[in-house]
Amino acid sequence: MILKFGLLGKSLDHSFSPEYFLHKFQSLQVPHSYEKIELDDLKDIRNIIQQKSLNGFNVTIPYKEDIIPYLDELTTEAQAVGAVNCVVIENNHWIGHNTDIGGFEKSILPFLENHYPRALIVGTGGASKAIAYVLESKGINVFYLTRTPHQKNHLGYKDIDINSMVHFPLIVQCSPLGTWPDINALPDLPYDGLTPQHYLFDLIYNPAETAFLKKGIEKGSQVQNGQRMLEIQADLSWDFWKQKLT
Repeated sequence: MILKFGLLGKSLDHSFSPEYFLHKFQSLQVPHSYEKIELDDLKDIRNIIQQKSLNGFNVTIPYKEDIIPYLDELTTEAQAVGAVNCVVIENNHWIGHNTDIGGFEKSILPFLENHYPRALIVGTGGASKAIAYVLESKGINVFYLTRTPHQKNHLGYKDIDINSMVHFPLIVQCSPLGTWPDINALPDLPYDGLTPQHYLFDLIYNPAETAFLKKGIEKGSQVQNGQRMLEIQADLSWDFWKQKLT
């Protein structure tokens, strides 16, 4: 059986997923395909996907939350997080999954030996919700850093100074700041407050060493980019597709 998959997003020129999946399919010696689906909005998404005869697709920025109204079913985790990055299509029944959860958990788990009491998540998009879900399940108190704080655990950039950085030994960067080609962009944080006790995780994988991570390296902090998380979540997507469709 030949299966067709894709990646839904707005700007996908430098996306990792198409190359990764095509290489995976070649290594597995299966004739499946994987294509980019760049859309400015989702108003006609059901017809577009049906015309392409896709069996499933991944979802990236900025549609991880916006895709939900177009789905027929959500897994328990996707519903709890409120974000979807993997869709399985079975007899035109769309099932939304969240593999960011497993991808982040498996990639960061070896680094949680320090039992961080709290974490600062930069950004409030779909990916940040999966990150918070994992950290909170580990007993870590989560705060979001955003330009428009409107909830109890939301902080504005003016709320973080050099002295308060010590209270956030784990910082997870979920915004697109620093993604190629705008590689010099980074969150407006007081980086002089970083120490060797800090751990910085950036979901960005291109470049491998973002401006955000470089600030951590300069201060002796532990750092990790999003490459491993992306690979794991992609493999988990394939697992869901295989279970339902092959």
